[in-house]
Amino acid sequence: MDEPLSLADRLRESIEEDIATGKLPPGAPLDEAELTQRFGVSRTPVREAMVQLAAAGMVDIRHRRGATVAQLSPQRLIEMFEVMAEFEAMCGRYAARRMQADQLAALEAAHLACETARNAGDADTYYHLNENFHHQIYAGSHNGFLCEQATTLHRRLRPYRRLQLRVKGRLQASFGEHQAIVDAIKAGDGERAAQALRGHVMVQGERFADLMAALSQLRTATEQA
Repeated sequence: MDEPLSLADRLRESIEEDIATGKLPPGAPLDEAELTQRFGVSRTPVREAMVQLAAAGMVDIRHRRGATVAQLSPQRLIEMFEVMAEFEAMCGRYAARRMQADQLAALEAAHLACETARNAGDADTYYHLNENFHHQIYAGSHNGFLCEQATTLHRRLRPYRRLQLRVKGRLQASFGEHQAIVDAIKAGDGERAAQALRGHVMVQGERFADLMAALSQLRTATEQA
């Protein structure tokens, strides 16, 4: 039972990447038979991946029409990152007040794991470890509803957050921002933690332009491949 689910997760990430880079543009059909042939798998993990993507809002599934890539404009992306930044700020504020000793230790361990990936310059591994870092903060807020909402939106923005880390210099900057977040939470300074997380997540100005440029570059590379 575990293997098909693990395969579905890998398929989901591959399709997410194609959506984020524009290889699968908004409105593009996602043909089940084509995907099974492309990835060399049965229909079951493909269907599971489609369900996960639909739950994350990245794919629209309509009865008798099949699945298509959901429409997401740059303005919508900015709006979603704005909300994500506020969710994370709230999680950080509560975590600074409520995190227990074992949770703080887990957060620091997640931070150190990110350092190893940063030193190796491995953006994809860093991204997965970065997810764990943020989820430790969500759980540390001890607010179940907020944790659920933050996790759901995090999943929706997953491919874009991953691609941000491929922008030159972003890996190093991200780790430095993590350090400020950990320091604030350990100090019990909720407002400083909230401010650090908001700045860490918010994508605007040059950072948004960099993300759009990275998407464009990856789209060009994909088209030329």
